[in-house]
Amino acid sequence: MSLPIRILLRFLLTIGLVWAMNTYLHTWFVVTGGIPAYVIIAALITLMNIFVAPVLNLLAAPLKFFMTFVAVLLVNWIFLWLTIRIVSAMEPTLVTMQIKGGIPGWIVVIIALGVGKLVMKLVLK
Repeated sequence: MSLPIRILLRFLLTIGLVWAMNTYLHTWFVVTGGIPAYVIIAALITLMNIFVAPVLNLLAAPLKFFMTFVAVLLVNWIFLWLTIRIVSAMEPTLVTMQIKGGIPGWIVVIIALGVGKLVMKLVLK
């Protein structure tokens, strides 16, 4: 599908979206002026998606990277915590597992686990 057709289709769908939001979310989203208002707002949103959104996405990239990093750390922390809980229920003469060094120790182990899992994922692709 050509770029002009995609832009036109997105514009028409945005008109429908603005109408639907005004109709069904009227408690929070109010547009006055009827169909001409829907067309004007949809045109503005379409133009902003073309020109403004890429700039905002570029500016937000460091924040997105940081939040992704935090989410990965959180997932790996939960993963390790669960692993330790499961291992602690096993026979201690057979296996034990602990992470030493307090919070810095946890951070080092979590990052090492995350990097190791990433490397394995890339190598085994």
